[in-house]
Amino acid sequence: MTSATAPTRVVVGVGGGIAAYKACEVVRRLRAHDPSWVVTVVPTESALRFVGAATFEALSGNPVATDVWTDVPSVAHVSTGQHADLVVIAPATADLMARAATGRSDDLLTATLLVTRAPVLMAPAMHSEMWSHPATRANVATLRERGVVVVDPASGRLTGSDSGPGRLPDPEHIVALALLEHGRPGSLPQDLAGRTVVVTAGGTREALDPVRFLGNRSSGRQGFAVALVAAARGARVTLIAASTELPVPPGVQLVRVSSTAELAAATAEATRGADALVMAAAVADFRPAEAAAHKIKKEAGRGPEPLALVENPDVLAALSRPGPGRPAVVVGFAAETGEGGTDAEIRTAVLAHGRAKIARKGCDLLVVNRVDGGRAFGAEDNAAVLLSREGDELPVPFGPKTVLAAVLCDAVAARLASRVG
Repeated sequence: MTSATAPTRVVVGVGGGIAAYKACEVVRRLRAHDPSWVVTVVPTESALRFVGAATFEALSGNPVATDVWTDVPSVAHVSTGQHADLVVIAPATADLMARAATGRSDDLLTATLLVTRAPVLMAPAMHSEMWSHPATRANVATLRERGVVVVDPASGRLTGSDSGPGRLPDPEHIVALALLEHGRPGSLPQDLAGRTVVVTAGGTREALDPVRFLGNRSSGRQGFAVALVAAARGARVTLIAASTELPVPPGVQLVRVSSTAELAAATAEATRGADALVMAAAVADFRPAEAAAHKIKKEAGRGPEPLALVENPDVLAALSRPGPGRPAVVVGFAAETGEGGTDAEIRTAVLAHGRAKIARKGCDLLVVNRVDGGRAFGAEDNAAVLLSREGDELPVPFGPKTVLAAVLCDAVAARLASRVG
């Protein structure tokens, strides 16, 4: 283990697949996250057929080796794993995972995997048939049982004309999950395996005319973080996204919507038979009474016509009502600003609004966060208080939105487990 003052050491393992070029972005993002981190790339010999050692050395700032015979005096095949604080494998090919699952140590990377006691995250990439083969599925199960975080691959275009599950997840998602597991070890268990989770994200838009709309500042980042973490914990996730172009998390089914009516319909359809619903989307409370068929023109000397608004249906309250179609766990979000005063007074007011909202909506959990002063919307980090309908409060300190997502998934998994018990 490293001392408190030693730099964080990250090993990026690269398997021999066409997606090896994306490992360059993984390395870049890890170094950008904290320039003091020491990032060492350990490719397989096959990986260097796709990306040369010089590229990895330039990006990481450290020498690259593939075999156990390089730098023998430092016992690199042992010391690399011993000193690692985090190991990220991208791409993890079918062959590499097979060798790791059976305890092979015939190159520097597999030897490192045997030695390290640091968190290990593997991001697979291969053809769909290889991913679905019973041998690969068994190897993935073995690795997960040993505590390795194996992320499901993304779906999309593969090499040649093939398409399907097997694409390397976006480097942004790989790094986000790796940093979560490093900063909060144990955040990605398979406790949602077999569960169906529906997540809404982004901000709805209500048309004024074919050009303009009423909207809000939601970027969708928090909802996408919840979908990313839930899928990494084994859930079947449907993500209903409004007005956002963020990359789709791996293993997630995406449904795009725009208006509140579209979101309500898509969510009602997706939650049939679902175990949990997380309503992270910022849903418009009002919409124009009538949308103009043509662009509204500005006329000289005349001000705009008054805008008549009507209330949108309350999607969260409707889906929280008791009944046979209600998910076992329903989670709402409350973006609040308070009414002024000192910081402490604003926090008190925000929590009071949250307690009133959870009682009014009928959901099981409510994430309450302040959005005044540029907080939350569009930011990479967030802070919140998780309220339960029983009256419990769990503060989540300011940090990456994936951490809040992990805390929320903890609470959802615990409530689902208690219902089974």
